[in-house]
Amino acid sequence: MTLKVAVLGCGVVGSEVIRLFQQHSAELAARIGAPLELAGVAVRRPKRHPDVPPDLLTTDAVELVSRADVDVVVEVIGGIEPARSLILTAIKGGKSVVTANKALLAEDGAALHAAARDAGVDLYYEASVAGAIPLLRPLRESLAGDRLRRVVGIVNGTTNYILSRMDETGAGFSEALDEASALGYAEADPSADVDGFDAAAKAAILASLAFHTRVTAADVYREGIADVTAADVASAKAIGCTVKLLAICERTSTVDTDAVSVRVHPAMIPRTHPLAGVSDAFNAVFVEAHAAGELMFYGRGAGGAPTASAVLGDLVAVARNRLAGTQGPGESAYADLRIQPMGETNTSYHISMDVADRAGVLAAVATAFAVHDVSISTVRQEGRGDDATLVIVTHVAPDSALSSTVEDLRGLDFVRAVTSVMRVEGER
Repeated sequence: MTLKVAVLGCGVVGSEVIRLFQQHSAELAARIGAPLELAGVAVRRPKRHPDVPPDLLTTDAVELVSRADVDVVVEVIGGIEPARSLILTAIKGGKSVVTANKALLAEDGAALHAAARDAGVDLYYEASVAGAIPLLRPLRESLAGDRLRRVVGIVNGTTNYILSRMDETGAGFSEALDEASALGYAEADPSADVDGFDAAAKAAILASLAFHTRVTAADVYREGIADVTAADVASAKAIGCTVKLLAICERTSTVDTDAVSVRVHPAMIPRTHPLAGVSDAFNAVFVEAHAAGELMFYGRGAGGAPTASAVLGDLVAVARNRLAGTQGPGESAYADLRIQPMGETNTSYHISMDVADRAGVLAAVATAFAVHDVSISTVRQEGRGDDATLVIVTHVAPDSALSSTVEDLRGLDFVRAVTSVMRVEGER
């Protein structure tokens, strides 16, 4: 029996999928137990793809996914539409689907899973988070017998490259972004990366798998890195930290109930933390589980070949299930935990202020913290007179209390400016 595969999209990832598919066809067949055949490739402009046999190219994606002889559809178009409609058409037609579409899964994953369940087919998406790093399947299968407490990761290579360069060279954000663009790490419009949208979609997928709860991108608190300054990075160095854009997913417990906190924001982390040494455009995810303890997944999180590797891994798994007449694991949302608002999330702040250098300032600042029941961990003053800067690191407190404290500080007469506010993670 030969299994036929349709590919939607032939961009950076799609072209690599096709290249590796053809290059390793014999090995893939041996691993699956049956040969794979490329049934067609849907593109918008066939003339732009001279490396693909012309008879395989088509501009009619709907016709391709509707063909009765197609067994598996690989979607690497990206975005919401037409990807969603094409995937649903394929699933309803009895085809299993492999996708790398993080944005779609984070927005409408529940509907896609439900359609796959009803049709008795597979929906696999390892490539949607962290590129080549085997991550989602371990969360969904290898750790299925454990209870996860926390998943913290660097899941966007563009922002990690920018922050790494700022740390290494002292460059500002704009300068580091220009360098990332010149090297091809940043898109012409880098907003999805630097504003945290990409990482937020991935965080939603990670949290959904880790905590058996439906989490969408809209549930994720999000801050990007555009406001991170060279001074912020220097302040982090002064306390033995580095700045990273983190996707943080954690299960929190109260007397009444458990909840899921999901957030993406820049944070200072100690240089001793395993994630602190992840540089360049690499990704890494740190997992804390009750029985397994601490686990680290590291590797290339983006790029054509790494992402294609994950796509083909899913293709092998889906093809094996197809041959065996079985289905892989679907959505697990039985826990249905409450999504915790950011204001209830416990974190700590690093706050820098330009202050008047006179008696009573520190006492008044301490009072502002005490009013909101926020405990101060460390205080240091840099400079004198008009150049006086007060730097405070807090103990862990609810984010709403910390945010209110900062607002009060901005209203004090002797505080000329709150120049920097950044969360501190990894010290609990």
